[in-house]
Amino acid sequence: MYKHTRRSVSAILRTGGGARYRNAAAPISCSVPIFDSVGGSEPRSRWYSGLNPGRSDTIKSSTQVQHLKDTLFLGKRYESTAAASDASATPPAERYEYQAEVSRLMDLIVNSLYSNKEVFLRELISNASDALDKLRFLSVTEPELLKGAVDLDIRIQTDKDNGIITITDSGIGMTQQEIVDCLGTIAQSGTAKFLKALKDSKDVGGDNNLIGQFGVGFYSAFLVSDRVVVSTKSPKSEKQYVWEGEANASSYTIREETDPEKLMPRGTRLTLYLKRDDKGFAHPERIEKLVKNYSQFVSFPIYTWQEKGFTKEVEVDEDPAEAKKDGQDEQTEKKKKTKTVVEKYWDWELTNETQPIWLRNSKEVTTEEYNEFYKKTFNEYLDPLASSHFTTEGEVEFRSILYVPAIPPMGKDDIVNPKTKNIRLYVKRVFISDDFDGELFPRYLSFVKGVVDSNDLPLNVSREILQESRIVRIMRKRLVRKAFDMILGISLSENKDDYDKFWENFGKHLKLGCIEDRENHKRIAPLLRFFSSQSENELISLDEYVENMKPEQKDIYYIAADSVTSAKNTPFLERLLEKDLEALFLVDPIDEVAIQNLKSYKEKNFVDISKEDLDLGDKNEEKEKEMKQEFGQTCDWIKKRLGDKVASVQISNRLSSSPCVLVSGKFGWSANMERLMKAQTVGDTSSMDFMRSRRVFEINPEHPITRNLNAAYKSNPNDEDALRAIDLLYDAALVSSGFTPENPAQLGGKIYEMMGMALSGKWSTPFEVQHPGVGSNNTETIEAEVVEPVEAGSQK
Repeated sequence: MYKHTRRSVSAILRTGGGARYRNAAAPISCSVPIFDSVGGSEPRSRWYSGLNPGRSDTIKSSTQVQHLKDTLFLGKRYESTAAASDASATPPAERYEYQAEVSRLMDLIVNSLYSNKEVFLRELISNASDALDKLRFLSVTEPELLKGAVDLDIRIQTDKDNGIITITDSGIGMTQQEIVDCLGTIAQSGTAKFLKALKDSKDVGGDNNLIGQFGVGFYSAFLVSDRVVVSTKSPKSEKQYVWEGEANASSYTIREETDPEKLMPRGTRLTLYLKRDDKGFAHPERIEKLVKNYSQFVSFPIYTWQEKGFTKEVEVDEDPAEAKKDGQDEQTEKKKKTKTVVEKYWDWELTNETQPIWLRNSKEVTTEEYNEFYKKTFNEYLDPLASSHFTTEGEVEFRSILYVPAIPPMGKDDIVNPKTKNIRLYVKRVFISDDFDGELFPRYLSFVKGVVDSNDLPLNVSREILQESRIVRIMRKRLVRKAFDMILGISLSENKDDYDKFWENFGKHLKLGCIEDRENHKRIAPLLRFFSSQSENELISLDEYVENMKPEQKDIYYIAADSVTSAKNTPFLERLLEKDLEALFLVDPIDEVAIQNLKSYKEKNFVDISKEDLDLGDKNEEKEKEMKQEFGQTCDWIKKRLGDKVASVQISNRLSSSPCVLVSGKFGWSANMERLMKAQTVGDTSSMDFMRSRRVFEINPEHPITRNLNAAYKSNPNDEDALRAIDLLYDAALVSSGFTPENPAQLGGKIYEMMGMALSGKWSTPFEVQHPGVGSNNTETIEAEVVEPVEAGSQK
């Protein structure tokens, strides 16, 4: 769309420049009103075409004028063709620039953009690093920029008494116009502008280290400062300029530096006058801590002004009394008394000593260097169990080093806490954050520690929040895959103690992964370890279980219990032990849920041997039919006695020595799960009855108790002793199967009653009362007393 001013259009009309276009038709016509006044007369409304400057027609009809005004207001668009009449089209839309209230914009940047005040130092150091990088890049083609032989470094000096921080770099500096462009224009990034110029000239390399991108990092200084003074000298300019601005102000000042003591060969010096509440940032120890946390791996040396000290011996003035005493003994040789004192002084100290070893080739880094980097970065004292150093290229490029700790974290960093601060995210070696809620690593791998450095992460402007995107999802997948490769390497190592130690510390995390991460089941399953009926003292893997399976075995059997002792003595295991079939012991509370989510391994389904419909592969239909005919009515009789306590009574194929067992429904809770759910503090009690409602009472037809009950049913089904025996049998099966009896006192009473009946007269004899008047009794008594031949002989 062409845009003409009032003067230009009027000039065209006066010169008749549009005459040669008068009879030509334009495809698109757009008109604007021009108001001309002749002498002092009333101005006339005339309309001219913006695209056809030579074509002008006076709008004679007021109706046409009103029509064009309406179309302008409504924003309608008209198109004309060669056959169209002289009707004018919609006037061109005028373009306006967005306006901003500077003071309000600064307030938003300072008070709303950053959530943590301490990031101001990270932003200002990043700016200084960019200035040094620009100088280093430009000096390749312009060596004269390095005149003065000043080292490329960053120096931070503090005055804690007055609350002043001074940050000085020997970088490229700024000219007066660059100060206006970079510091006076909010959200204009000098670094981004520099990168764009490099790309346009095709000189930029893939390994550039420039950090800035948003153009607001400098203003983070006002997070902690009332006033900021920037003194800068560019090697391209002969003068040094000073920029000064205050918080909550909408203007700034620029002046030339005239103080000879403050002149610099090149570079920039920022002086921050801290707010009253933020003067704690001016302590040297605080600055050193922030530099090590956020800017430890900046590619240029960072020096901080620190108080140091050294010890020396100084003479001590003698006490007059002691001097008099020593003077009495002239023969004693005098020795000067000294003491050790600490002499303090201030000097520059290199703060960022640790090098970013992830930028080096992994083949060049030794194990000792990896371990040393791990200890310094994460404040650990033990070497890690394993490490993984890798570079990912392609759709997403990043470098990373991951570690598996030797010991689990202590304190509040437990398995349910995803924010463990174990993954430190860097962008171009500048620390961004370690506060993630599962974006880079899932919760169950929160124990993995490491650093991730990328140049193209999607961050918000404050560079504190990692935004959800496809790039983040790709990074997460690759990091998780590398973490599993590292753990698998530990499991396959020759030193089995390493993986035993890992499993003891972090085995529960992997089991949690079975529940939360179905996509990685194939990676998690080979890493799991369990005890089994054939390995009660040593953990085995699922691969070892599958290798030990019988040829006819189709499933992986398991039993959940609270301990290995309880699991190996359960009646559910009797038939499996006879057939030499192995069963896994799930003795950890999370084991059963993890295996249920895993469902299968290498096309072998996991089967709970404590649930109904257990198939051990030895079904004999003829034998089962005979047993049902013989014990079918007995099962109905037992079911009638137990009532709603059980869903059904069936003949068992899993028992050999026990008379009965109580099994769970196929889709209900097992005894172990029911026990765990009862122990939940915030568990849902409404689902308890539903999930535990189906219990099947299985009897062993070959056991003597079962055969006696079968005989009792056939002879007298209403016999009280037989009915009490069924109740006691059920209660005993309840306990031996792992369930909790609803009335333990009643169960105890039944056991005591049965014990009394069984023990009656077994060890004790009845007491007999003697009656002397009865001869027969006397005779029996005498015969009973004559038991010793010695007494009989004496009587004779």
